[in-house]
Amino acid sequence: MGGPVISSTQSVDAVIAALRGGETVILPTDTVYGLCADPYHEAPVRRLLRLKKRPPELPVALIASDFEVILDAVPELRGRAAVLARALLPGPYTLVLPNPARRFRWLTGMRPETIGIRMPDLPGEAKAVLDGFGAVAGTSANVHGGPDPARVQDIPESVRRGTTAVVDIGKLPGKPSTVVDLTESEPQILREGAVSAAETLAAIARATAE
Repeated sequence: MGGPVISSTQSVDAVIAALRGGETVILPTDTVYGLCADPYHEAPVRRLLRLKKRPPELPVALIASDFEVILDAVPELRGRAAVLARALLPGPYTLVLPNPARRFRWLTGMRPETIGIRMPDLPGEAKAVLDGFGAVAGTSANVHGGPDPARVQDIPESVRRGTTAVVDIGKLPGKPSTVVDLTESEPQILREGAVSAAETLAAIARATAE
């Protein structure tokens, strides 16, 4: 059934220790449960991909509770990309941003010149984990192509068995993040999820008009 279920902040240190040890954990986000690992080293991300059965040519998002952590990881985002990102975050978005230095090559899939980032509006225990650890590599805690898990019980047993810790806070909204490509002059909605395309484009328009 996977690792220990963690439901209180007293156990946050155990999740952080698992991440530091290169293990995979399950964390709640503001949309669905996520499968997470240390993004700063390639091996944990490769293990995450194998556990999810996700093709390595597909990207994995860099997730943090603080945008400054993302900027520390990818300093080239400072400027227009950061302005647009701050207009939408925190929130249920995955933003595809320029990655001119081709950092985190094991996260970027077939587009090394871009990187996906998330800064969810996190529940308490998950925020405490990210505050203590830094950014994580994260993707939905399902087998590739399977339904997005709104509850820990929705996560396939094969995925749960491969994790060291699970932070269970009950049912989540269950609709995945809206994916927005901000690498070109005009934003592109790659996936309409928790926020509609119209609402997302209106928020970006307001940010660029200021």
